[in-house]
Amino acid sequence: MNYAELFKQYVEHLFAGHRAECREVIFAAEDRGVPACKLLKNIIWPAMEQVEQLYRQNHISRVVEHMATRINRMIGDQLQGFLARKPKSGRRIVVTCGDGEIEELGAQITADLFEAEGWSVWFLGSGVPNDEILQLVGQLRPDILCIYGAQPQGVPNIRKLVELVREVNAVSDMQIMVTGGVFSRADGLADEIRVDLYAPNAKEAVLVAEEHPIRIPKPDLPQPGRRRKRKSAGKTASAKMRKQAAVA
Repeated sequence: MNYAELFKQYVEHLFAGHRAECREVIFAAEDRGVPACKLLKNIIWPAMEQVEQLYRQNHISRVVEHMATRINRMIGDQLQGFLARKPKSGRRIVVTCGDGEIEELGAQITADLFEAEGWSVWFLGSGVPNDEILQLVGQLRPDILCIYGAQPQGVPNIRKLVELVREVNAVSDMQIMVTGGVFSRADGLADEIRVDLYAPNAKEAVLVAEEHPIRIPKPDLPQPGRRRKRKSAGKTASAKMRKQAAVA
């Protein structure tokens, strides 16, 4: 299968808002034997990333971004029913995401691909308060809490969620993973907010999760910009004088 040619055909219709033609391109390929997971990974996901990039760079309007995202989500929903599923592995994952249509779509595809690999998946979408996410993971005790994507302004709230989960320590062996969105554009951001796992996209997220089944706690490190307070020169000199006087 020539995925490059298939992708080209798909995005031409996608940016024109041609719902029926997009559906025809994808399901004609599926009829020819292309697995649904390959279509999600090699067509729908890259198309989603291209929509996000072009909109962020002001190369397409908000109207086009909305149309394309909704077409992608419609077809992603339909492909989900065609995914070949492996037997249940016993592993569990909760998937949430930052605010936004594209973030919802990316998180949904991530959830679908994990489910196809035999994971039990709880997909929350966006807009769920941190304390309710904490309560849910405490009840379900998943292996991974996956946070897909975010806009830069959403990072502080994700940082608070990570800190809350670790502070309460309701599931000490649960790993926290981030993927997609701003985490794929800002080098080192995943390390900065101190999550356990990072993957650039949904396909890699499944591989990373399989390759790192056990959480290895990270050592506490000083927060950036925070330094130990030093005694002033005046206070140090005064202390020396008092010590000398005591000896005399």
